[in-house]
Amino acid sequence: MRKVLAAAAMTVAGFTGLASAESHGITVGVSWSNFQEERWKTDEGAIKAALEAAGANYLSADAQSSSAKQLSDVESLIAQGVDALIILAQDSAAIGPAIDAADDEGIPVVGYDRLIEDPRAFYLTFDNVEVGRMQARAVLEAAPKGRYVMIKGSPTDPNADFLRGGQQEILQPAIDAGDITIVGEAYTDGWLPANAQRNMEQILTAQDNGVDAVVASNDGTAGGAVAALTAQGMEGIPVSGQDGDHAALNRVAKGHQTVSVWKDARELGKNAANIAVALAGDGTMDKVEGAQKWTSPAGTEMTAVFLAPVPVTKDNLTAVVDAGWITQEALCQGVTGGPAPCN
Repeated sequence: MRKVLAAAAMTVAGFTGLASAESHGITVGVSWSNFQEERWKTDEGAIKAALEAAGANYLSADAQSSSAKQLSDVESLIAQGVDALIILAQDSAAIGPAIDAADDEGIPVVGYDRLIEDPRAFYLTFDNVEVGRMQARAVLEAAPKGRYVMIKGSPTDPNADFLRGGQQEILQPAIDAGDITIVGEAYTDGWLPANAQRNMEQILTAQDNGVDAVVASNDGTAGGAVAALTAQGMEGIPVSGQDGDHAALNRVAKGHQTVSVWKDARELGKNAANIAVALAGDGTMDKVEGAQKWTSPAGTEMTAVFLAPVPVTKDNLTAVVDAGWITQEALCQGVTGGPAPCN
């Protein structure tokens, strides 16, 4: 498990800066798609800490789930003189004009966590196909037979299909053998838990509650699915997720979620900051440590770094506490007689 990064103050209000950075240092602008999700605050803390250590400035903007606002946000960041951009794309298909604007000004772009299918954007993420495999493996181990529901991510996020592809790789042999049947499948607009809950409710109604397992693509959608299951007295059936959200890890401890694939946002944020600073320095993608050539499913050749995820189940919950990701108190809230370290 990775060591804990030094925590940085986590604030966002339109645009923010690090007063301690050198005034003549590099300025990195970060465009967040929707800062309301729990995990992005952790990412921001890691980005800020790494930039501060490098003597670089931080500016940020929150698109509030609007692809149109994100384009204007990027224009504003460029106008403020940023030397590099980190973009968490709200809509990968709509972000193109922002990449064009940055390229016109010679500003390098790091596509953060979500694919921006443009060779001018450095791609930094975790191996999302493997995340999907990890989710499906954990659920299949818990429910080797039965009726499955697939709660997918946002249709505008390429990661949703990368995850779904990894999930299918693992499930296909059991499908072919007739051991499992997919009885419902739905994208989740905006990755919003409320939309996932609504989709899950509709599937439960259509199937007369005949569901034995749920492969949900992140912890937010897992939370929506668990809420729908709980309303029907079905909490405890296998459900997957990812991100290591505190609420999700608590659900794992309670037995209401089977796995949360932990993508240590502190490592992602630190790497993004360091890559942005390096690109602002000489603009050469190939010189970035760990960079590799990668071809997207659509055939676009990208330069990328992929970090390794870790599946967290009831069997290794102690790891996230030991890594300082979550306190034992937060992990074990409301848990009685649960797995270690909650017992």
